[in-house]
Amino acid sequence: MLQLIEGVHRFQSEEFGAYRDLFQRLSRDGQKPHTLFITCSDSRVLAELITQSQPGDLFVVKNVGNIVPPAGVTGATNSTAAAIEFAVVTLGVSDIVVCGHSQCGAMHALLEGLPQPEAMPHLEEWLQVAGPVREVVARCYQHLTADALANAAAQENVLFAIENLETYPAVKTRLAAGSLHLHGWFFEIATAELFAFNPATKQFERLTRPGPTPA
Repeated sequence: MLQLIEGVHRFQSEEFGAYRDLFQRLSRDGQKPHTLFITCSDSRVLAELITQSQPGDLFVVKNVGNIVPPAGVTGATNSTAAAIEFAVVTLGVSDIVVCGHSQCGAMHALLEGLPQPEAMPHLEEWLQVAGPVREVVARCYQHLTADALANAAAQENVLFAIENLETYPAVKTRLAAGSLHLHGWFFEIATAELFAFNPATKQFERLTRPGPTPA
C-alpha cells in the first residue's frame, strides 16, 4: 500500500502538470472514448500502456480471463454486459477490442480445474461461462504441450468472446449499421507483441501498422 500512496503523490507532484489541461477538458466535456477494450485482470496486461493511449481514449473492462458471456447470461455472472451496453449505446464507441494474452491463469484453470474450487465458488462459476472454449480445445488441440494448449485456449476464448458480443442487441444494431467494428487481439507478454485475428486467414497475425490512405 505504501508503494501505491507514494505513486499517487509522485503523479500529483511530478506528472499531473503534463496532463492538467487534458484532465480539465475531460472533467468539463465528459468522456468520449473511441474504443471499448475488454481484457484480462492479469496485472501484466495494461491496455493504456500497450496501446499508448491517453486518459479518455479507452473504456476498459478487465475481468478474469477477458470472458464475454452471451447476452442471455444475467445476474452476478454478467456485470460485463452492463459495460458493453453502456459503451455501445451511451458512449457510442466505434470499436470493441477483446484482448487475450499468453500465460493466462484463467485459461489454465479452465483446462485443468481450480486447485480449491470450494474456496472460490464465484470464480468456478465464472469460468464455466467459457466452457465451450474447453470443448474446442479438447477437440482440436490435444497435440499441443501444456503451455501451448493454454495459449490456444486464450485465443479461442477471444473468438468465443467476439461471437458472444454479437448476441447483444445493441451490438447487432450497430454492426448492421456499419458504425461498430469488433477486433480479436492476443498479447504475448514475453515480447510485448500483439496479434490480431484475421477473418480471411482464420489466424492470429502480428499486428502491423496500417498503410497510407490512398489520395
